[in-house]
Formats: sequence, structure tokens, C-alpha cells
Amino acid sequence: MKRLLLALLWLPALAAAKVPDDEDILVKTMDAASPYYYTSLMMRYNAGDPTLTDDDYHYLYYGYAEQEEYKPLESNPDMDKLLMLAAGLDPDRPDRETLEALLVIAEKARQRDPFSPKILNLMAYAYGALGDRAQEKACYDRMNGILRTILASGDGLSQKSPRHILMFDHATDALSAEGLASTKGRIVSRTVEFVPLVEPYVVDGKKRRGFYFDFGRIYRNKPEGYTYKRDRTWQFNNLKPREYK
Repeated sequence: MKRLLLALLWLPALAAAKVPDDEDILVKTMDAASPYYYTSLMMRYNAGDPTLTDDDYHYLYYGYAEQEEYKPLESNPDMDKLLMLAAGLDPDRPDRETLEALLVIAEKARQRDPFSPKILNLMAYAYGALGDRAQEKACYDRMNGILRTILASGDGLSQKSPRHILMFDHATDALSAEGLASTKGRIVSRTVEFVPLVEPYVVDGKKRRGFYFDFGRIYRNKPEGYTYKRDRTWQFNNLKPREYK
């Protein structure tokens, strides 16, 4: 699994991070004549279109925050069912019935969170184990497209350059994809949280203790008195989707 996710780390230096511009995204995703018209992008995404570019994924992911379906504070009971089912799998010898059930539940969970890296990774694994290479690769490509988008939105090393997410879980998923284990995040400003690493690591002589994530879009329509309860964590390297060359 670690070899599979190495490609996610081959990103250009984030001095020119693609910070999402909400006004630009709204205008382009609502324009039917735009190449980033949201309805068209989502149709291509759901169809597993391999020609989707990183620009497409940028408008697709952050454009979701402008859609009526985006309800990040609602519970996703199918996600809990999915993780419980996955926890009982033998990744080396999974049974077909459980894999098929996993895919059914994953599709239900994806209706509430269509860009969840953990859901897409589990689906890639299940399809691969069932021998459906086309769907396995489609899920793998979707997962990588979303993770690249999050990682390209900022370096996450300060409050001024956070990575932008649409769901809290996407932050820990992105870190897991980089092989980094994290602990519970803490709010440091109105729109930014700091997610500490279990073990700091050194880059260019500097010790990194965690990453900053912008969660502002999640709370735009926050109900009064709402308290967020985090889902259980899930590590990417528990399962082993195929590697594509």
C-alpha cells in the first residue's frame, strides 16, 4: 500500500499552491458554457473518466461546497457500517460475499461523501479482489485526484498556508496517504485546525510536528449549538489495492 501511495507525494513545490478561490469556483462551476460546469464534471467523475485533469479535480472537489448535496455536518451511518465490515476482512483472503456487501455499503456512504479517500480506497481494494480491474483503477484514480487536490491547496506548515478540506476526515486521510499517523486535531482559529503527528519528522533540517487544515467550508452553514463528533480513524495501509504503472 505504501508503494501504491508514493505517487501521491510527487507534487511540485507548493510555493505556487493552488489555494481555492471560492468566487472563481462558483462562477466557473455554475456556467454551463464553462469546461468546469459542475453537472458535467460530476457526471465525468462518476463515470470514471480517466481524462479528468488536476484542474478538473480542483473545481470538482471545491465546487462541491456550493452544491445543495454538500452537508458535511450530517452523520454518515453507512460509513460506520463500511469501516466495521472492512475491519473484519482478511485482506489477503477476503470472501466474495463480504466484498460485494462492502461495495454496496460503500456506494451508500459515498452518496454523503463522494470524495472520501478512505471510501474510494476501500472500493478500489474490493473491486481488485473481485477481479474487476477497470473499476479498481477508476476508484484508484478518483482517490488520487482528490488527494492531489488537497495536497496542492497549501503546504499545511502554517496557519497562513493550510490545506483546504471539505470534511474533517479528509485531513487525516491525506496524512495517512503520505504515511503519517496523526492524533486528534485542535482548533487554532475560526477556520483552521492543527492536526499533530504521532511522531514528528524532519524535512530540510526542520522538525514538523503536524499540519494545518482549513475547515472553513464545513462550518459555513453550521446549525446553532452544533457539536462535531469525529468518526473513528482508518489507516490506508491496512488494505492493499493494486499498484498501477
